[in-house]
Amino acid sequence: MHKIVALWAIPRSTSTAFEWMMRQRGDLDCLHEPFGEAWYQGEDPMWPRFALGEKVTPGLTLESVWEDIQTRAEKGPVFLKDFPHYINHMWDPEFLGNFTHAFLIRDPAKTISSMYNKWPDFDEAEVGFPEQRALFDLLWALNGTPPPVIDSDDLLENPDGMVEAFCDSVGIPFIPEALTWEAGGDPSEHSWWDGGSFHHNLAKSTGLTPQVRKYVEVADAPDRVQRVHRRMKPHYDRLYAHRITL
Repeated sequence: MHKIVALWAIPRSTSTAFEWMMRQRGDLDCLHEPFGEAWYQGEDPMWPRFALGEKVTPGLTLESVWEDIQTRAEKGPVFLKDFPHYINHMWDPEFLGNFTHAFLIRDPAKTISSMYNKWPDFDEAEVGFPEQRALFDLLWALNGTPPPVIDSDDLLENPDGMVEAFCDSVGIPFIPEALTWEAGGDPSEHSWWDGGSFHHNLAKSTGLTPQVRKYVEVADAPDRVQRVHRRMKPHYDRLYAHRITL
């Protein structure tokens, strides 16, 4: 089986922009949150806000997703970005040993305010910081060294340096040409959620650059959102302390 590079992120962390950059390389079979599709829209949805009438896909399960990933990896190297909280019940040394792991983190003040903007009724179980930290700690314990961590702000401030460091850390070539692209691409063709409505800004972009935030700050959000932020911050801080620095 060929290499499977897994980028474990959290929602609203610029992870789809990172994935879009990885697609420009042309040497990897790139997957957009394959486990997330089953978690949200599979035949047995696991997300906490599921209600009758929401989309379900017969035959789509976490197990069928994993089988598909392995089939793809038999043909060539695979890159996937996904969120650890979708599959925390699947973590065991045998399963985790199939991946080359890396993490993308982002300040929860930014991710949670963005989630609130997109999903005002989001559930704390969809945020993902505790599971991201737990997987990071587990992989460190299993392997004896911490897996590589990239912070979104560092990535956007120095995309060339951080992407090169990422490539070195997961053992793939650095391809500078992948860091820029023509505007007008269609990330929605790879997105299974809401027709890709979360990715309109990405479709207009030409590379990894800081974006102007147009939504409410955490300090101005409802108390519930501020409480979620306070609970998530220590998990982010744990990984931030071990992020790649240049």
